[in-house]
Amino acid sequence: MDRTREKQRTDTDAGARVTENRAYKRSLGLFELVSLGVGGTIGSGIFVVPGVAARLSGPWSLLAWAIVAISASCVLLSLSYVSNRFTQGNSFFSLFESVFSVHVAIPLVVLYIISSIFGVSTIAAGIGQYIGFFDLSHILLIEMALIVLFCLINIIGISFSGMTENVLTTLKIVPLVAISLLLIPFIRPENFASTLPLTGSGLLATIIIVYWPFTGFEISAIPVEETRDPSQIRKSLLIVMGIVVSLYLVLNIALIGSVGVASLAASPAPIATAAGIIFAQSGTVVAFIGIVAMLSALNAYIIGTSRVLHSLSSRLSVPKLRNLNGRGTPAYALAAGCFASAALLLLSNHFEALATISVITTLIPYIFFCCASWILVTDTKSRLVSAAGAFSTAAILVIYFIV
Repeated sequence: MDRTREKQRTDTDAGARVTENRAYKRSLGLFELVSLGVGGTIGSGIFVVPGVAARLSGPWSLLAWAIVAISASCVLLSLSYVSNRFTQGNSFFSLFESVFSVHVAIPLVVLYIISSIFGVSTIAAGIGQYIGFFDLSHILLIEMALIVLFCLINIIGISFSGMTENVLTTLKIVPLVAISLLLIPFIRPENFASTLPLTGSGLLATIIIVYWPFTGFEISAIPVEETRDPSQIRKSLLIVMGIVVSLYLVLNIALIGSVGVASLAASPAPIATAAGIIFAQSGTVVAFIGIVAMLSALNAYIIGTSRVLHSLSSRLSVPKLRNLNGRGTPAYALAAGCFASAALLLLSNHFEALATISVITTLIPYIFFCCASWILVTDTKSRLVSAAGAFSTAAILVIYFIV
């Protein structure tokens, strides 16, 4: 009897080790990494935030977009400088641990996971705003169901979720570029004239909310163990930010210049409002594009959240959460992250509140990305970029809590 029990215990332990030692599948190339970064960055923010920013600061909101573009670009460049530091497992954790110690790495990664969970909830809330355009009821249930759906897509495997991301990202980028270019002929200089003075508190509130559309670029650097050539991570980061900054600045200039801040501020779907001067039925078309864009961001955020949660759990030997399933996906980490995001929607389904918390908790790891780059990369140009990224993000945080 004792021998039988011992054998069963040995078999169970061996099975657990096999489960824990299953490897990720290296299925991602440069295109997939760029799709993840663009997908995670260009989502709910650009379809909702232009209206919020216009309400807060009027035409001066363009200054906030420019400031955040510079700050986020410095953070991304700093991350790209040190991307070779996590070409193996544990990605961000291994970087923070090697530079700052394990006692600093753990809270930073936990904070990033919290920001990502809030990010998934924020995106779902943004989807709800656009679903409301179609006069559907039970919007909260639809939001939660979409989180569950994309959780299941990711459990199937990174190949399937990566292919899904490629399709969704393409379907949103092409129309957004087209709308930006088509609005340019309708730009009127008088729409950039401000009737309200620029205030520090108003600009700061605008910067905080505008930072939300820029977060998510770092998702390109997360699935290291699923990337065929990890050296492509740095290139993907640079391509992502080039696409995002160019599109955001051109689109916001076109939005304000074509319809004015009053119309944008009054609209829950500002891009749809602006597109109305281009073609009839723009509301339906843009609402559909917006939902597609946010589904792309939802998928990318779920991928990023689960991988960071899994890497931390592996480092700390957390049962279940450190395991991969037979398809090479962190099923338990996926389920845990998605459950937390869906539950969060029950507490708050307010886009601005969720986005603000997500941004605040994201900026702290961003500061440490820049500090790590300052320590590891010693040439003057790189250090200037790292200093600019760390100072700008830290200043936003400090002033936010003081004001």
